[in-house]
Amino acid sequence: MKKLVVLALVIVAGYGLIQDRGFSPFSPVSTGSNNQILADAQSRQLSDVQLTGQGTVIRILSDDLEGSRHQRFILDVGTGKTVLVSHNIDLAPRVENLSAGDRVEFTGEFEWNAKGGVVHWTHHDPAGRHPGGWIKHQGRIYQ
Repeated sequence: MKKLVVLALVIVAGYGLIQDRGFSPFSPVSTGSNNQILADAQSRQLSDVQLTGQGTVIRILSDDLEGSRHQRFILDVGTGKTVLVSHNIDLAPRVENLSAGDRVEFTGEFEWNAKGGVVHWTHHDPAGRHPGGWIKHQGRIYQ
């Protein structure tokens, strides 16, 4: 019984430490204007990181029409790398009037890849099992 109590305390303390460092996949993390958590996730090749950030659109890509439809664009997030945003337009409205040079803010889940990574889950979860995300462009929030 004593071993179970110690194990439970270690698990709770470890989970608290992970959350304090901003790597909980279940808790949104605000990065402010410097995208520090995104930069750390990119450099450490992390995935399943829920975060908030901002960037400048550098390229609009064609929609991904296989399976759920996604609006796609690449952001310069000021980390020396770029990130692909893949916004599900079957679950959320398309970001209107998006152009290269526009600033956007986002909340979503980061997945690392060799090109800098992708941010997805930038929408609500109709099943309520995943933290909701969003994209803010020209004062309007798309979720």
